[in-house]
This record gives sequence, C-alpha cells and structure tokens, in this order.
Amino acid sequence: MLLAIAGAPAAAADGGGGGKVPTRVVTSGFGVQSVAFADGFESPVVAPNTFASFVAGQQMGVWTVTQIDVHLIGQNFWQATEGVQSLDLDGAFNGGVAVAFQTLPLFAYRVSYDLAGNPDGGPNIKTGLVRVNGAPAQDIVFDTTGKSRTNMGYVKKSFTVLSTSSSMTLEFLSTTTPGGWGPVIDDVVVEKCLLILCL
Repeated sequence: MLLAIAGAPAAAADGGGGGKVPTRVVTSGFGVQSVAFADGFESPVVAPNTFASFVAGQQMGVWTVTQIDVHLIGQNFWQATEGVQSLDLDGAFNGGVAVAFQTLPLFAYRVSYDLAGNPDGGPNIKTGLVRVNGAPAQDIVFDTTGKSRTNMGYVKKSFTVLSTSSSMTLEFLSTTTPGGWGPVIDDVVVEKCLLILCL
C-alpha cells in the first residue's frame, strides 16, 4: 500500500566511503529512524575502470537480476555517490534488480536512492520504474543532457510506503528505449520511520 511519493534534493556527485550497514540508527527530532536495508552496489567487486554483466536469474551481491541484464560499474569508470561502484540498469538491453528484506507490518518505510543516467549513449532521457512487492511505486526519469562520466549529475529520489507484512521486495527496472544505456542508481536506503517523518 503506497502512502506518498516525493522527490528530494540533489545528492553529492562523488563518494569515497565504505558500504553502509543495515544496523545504523539515527535520531531525528520527533523519533527514531532505523535502516531496514542499505546497499551501494559495492559487492561483488568489479575491476577498476570496467563493468561486469549480470543476467536475469543471477545473484549480484544481495540483489537478484530480474530482467534481461544489468551492468555493475567498477571504480573510476564514472562517478559513484556511495563507495566506488554503481549500477547501470541496462546491460545490452533493459534490465532490472530486486532485493527482499524484513519489515514490520503497519510501519512506514522511506525508500531513497541516487539517480543518474549512462551518458555514453542515447536516448538522453533515461526511464524506468521502481516497484514494491510487484506494485508500481515511482517512475524513474533522468535527463543526461550535458552530463558526463566525470559529471554524472546524481539526484536524490525518495518515496514512502506502508509495510503490510513482515517482508518487502524492492525492484528497480529500466524502460529506456532503445535499451543499452540506462538509468544509473546508487546508495539505496530503506528507513523505518514515524509517518510524520516520512512525509
């Protein structure tokens, strides 16, 4: 059940730290937020300045490839926002990845991620979809006009969902036409929060 969909300010364009762990807890004015899931596509490690292809059905770290193929981008190939790697949702064609994690029923969860696009090929407008438990949750749209490997132009995107069970499946899909140069995502974080803090 979806509660709200909202954008967020731009994210930092380059990162250099290690991966996040899903035990992080931050306090925010009205209550406590805890991380249910966090991943920056740092596993498996890809050789610097290259990328690795993963096809539907394969496991890629904690993610499962759900649609055709994706490219996991290694360090220094282009900018990342968390750690040194990121994910192009297109491999040779439109791809997708999904992950499942534990949640508490009737709690609100804020999903956030950093979004850019592969600047190496057209079209300039990269499109995709985020699904939660198979239901559409947010459209992905990113314009790569004026962007480059050294200036990816990442923006922070977010939306809020209400958990109705003890687990949640989060999926990112590319719908870019033609496929091959898709949306790029990094720093996916899902936080449990009081509803007033999520909106």
